[in-house]
Amino acid sequence: MAEVNAYQHDLLLAAGRLQLPQEGNILVTGATGLIGGCLTDLLMLYSQCHVFAMGRNSSRAKKRFAGYAGNPRFHFVRHDICQPLTLDTDFRYIIHAASPASPNFFKESPVEVMTSNLLGLSNLLEYGLKHHLQRMVYVSSGEVYGEGDGSVFTEESSGYIDILSARSCYPSSKRAAETLCASYVQEYDAQIVIARPCHTYGPYFTESDNRVYAQFIRNVLNAEDIVMKSRGEQYRSWIYVVDCAAAVLLLMTQGQCGQAYNVANSESNITIYDLAQKIASIGNRKVDMQISCDGNTTPITKAVFSTRKIEMLGWKPLFSMDVGLQHTISTMVREKNLTKHDS
Repeated sequence: MAEVNAYQHDLLLAAGRLQLPQEGNILVTGATGLIGGCLTDLLMLYSQCHVFAMGRNSSRAKKRFAGYAGNPRFHFVRHDICQPLTLDTDFRYIIHAASPASPNFFKESPVEVMTSNLLGLSNLLEYGLKHHLQRMVYVSSGEVYGEGDGSVFTEESSGYIDILSARSCYPSSKRAAETLCASYVQEYDAQIVIARPCHTYGPYFTESDNRVYAQFIRNVLNAEDIVMKSRGEQYRSWIYVVDCAAAVLLLMTQGQCGQAYNVANSESNITIYDLAQKIASIGNRKVDMQISCDGNTTPITKAVFSTRKIEMLGWKPLFSMDVGLQHTISTMVREKNLTKHDS
């Protein structure tokens, strides 16, 4: 048996605290993304359900899920959720984790971001209602809270979003998608629970992911120092992807229909600068501050999440930020070395 990496060991620990369904079909959209991939791993390794992993990139899926090749319970579905589904499969659960969440998409393709978030959800719900769907978990985002006023975000918070900014394509469409969920609950009695993850990190992020944690990790994997152009004073909640996926699966079975739940680790609230320092330390690199004039005027933003609501369901994160980052980087180093060896 091949030696497991740190990430795979973490999956085992998380699964031990979950009651995963053991029959039926589960559709995971955005399966080749960070959260969707982890959800697929947990379900394939520790449930007996048939897992339908949906994504647009078949070559990435083949690489990401190579360990499930030939497994009769694994099914990759190449599909763009902006188009109606043409399957004829009943899904007991749908976990909708497909969304362009990288900032470069917000800048380059804001129209596609909005349409995929709204049309994709609508297409899935229409399909589910016709194919005996028992429950959907919609993976939203903490960006629905907007700018905030520095207070801790509870599920009732609602901050300012500039609706005329193209950058608002993501938070605005996520807000609208949540309202669409509520509308399907009201009008069609659809069973939908909403997860609102904070900033999530972990291994196997996509090549196009330019979120700050991904940039920092790429730096240390390439034996480069981390260069910061600002003071990095933004203060945020973070969560390791295994904890995030475990929370989503808990909501799938125990969350209250029509409700939203923050998903975060209350012990992992740090600044971007501190994040850079942690990642650099793990990779034996340093943080090089090259602050421009604009960097000195960057406003301090705070996005910290209350987790009281999901904790009332019995959920607690397993991994500290130090452990999660160490396991992320060690897993990626191991995978990188294996790739070199195979080639």
